[in-house]
Amino acid sequence: MGKTLLSFGHGYCARALAARLVPQGWTVYGTTRNEARFAAFHKEGVTPVLWPEGDLSAAFEAATHLLISAGPDADGDPVLNRYRDQVTDLAPRLDWAGYLSTTGVYGDHQGGWVDEATPLTPSTRRGNLRVQAEDDWRALADLPLHIFRLAGIYGPGRGPFEKVRQGTARRIVKPGQVFSRIHVEDIAQVLEASIDRPNPGAVYNLCDDDPAPPQDVIGHAAELLGLPLPPEVDFTTADLSPMARSFYAESKRVRNDRIKTELGINLIYPDYRSGLKALLAIRE
Repeated sequence: MGKTLLSFGHGYCARALAARLVPQGWTVYGTTRNEARFAAFHKEGVTPVLWPEGDLSAAFEAATHLLISAGPDADGDPVLNRYRDQVTDLAPRLDWAGYLSTTGVYGDHQGGWVDEATPLTPSTRRGNLRVQAEDDWRALADLPLHIFRLAGIYGPGRGPFEKVRQGTARRIVKPGQVFSRIHVEDIAQVLEASIDRPNPGAVYNLCDDDPAPPQDVIGHAAELLGLPLPPEVDFTTADLSPMARSFYAESKRVRNDRIKTELGINLIYPDYRSGLKALLAIRE
């Protein structure tokens, strides 16, 4: 029997993983709310299923691996809300299950370091919803669950260059603020490594080696483009959406030792400098 991945919320990270698995002969089912993505999924070798109306019976029958990228909302985890019984029946037959969470579950540490053993003290609504979703998935019996807490994600199509080119980028400055981040290709290689070396119950932080102030990243992007530094704007007076402002509510440095020691990961992009250089080379 071949390996089959059922991917709920088959978005940016899941598609990067599928790009590694499909050439190895995997079957991948991916759910999406957007039927316009079907053609792209087919081109990538993924069988698309419209969420939530689509028929997932064949996917549940064949699945050997499960990936959950869909985020929770006020009603809880959307996959469990709709498919709890099917997932419960599937769990004993799975070789691996992965849940993509966020480092936001750790809350604010005023620039201090956190690792997978740090108590979860989220300070945002999104972080609290993720903690609850992690607990809900852990509660399923016989599920070989692995939790991946992702830092800020960037990669092709998700980088600062376009705003810098357009002159709309700003360097938002909040003293002491640092973020951890991770290139999507490093997310994909960690997920693949975990699939190859399953350890049910494990939790992994996914981030690079260089937590940094956000204004440094914007400034480096401008340098790579040979353009003037975008203006500095004080956080307290910056015109930010509530979502953008909430990201600045927490400052922490995230440790990634476990993906290296347990999964043998060598990061493709260990810092934002190498990641941005690679993006520029492919005309991100």
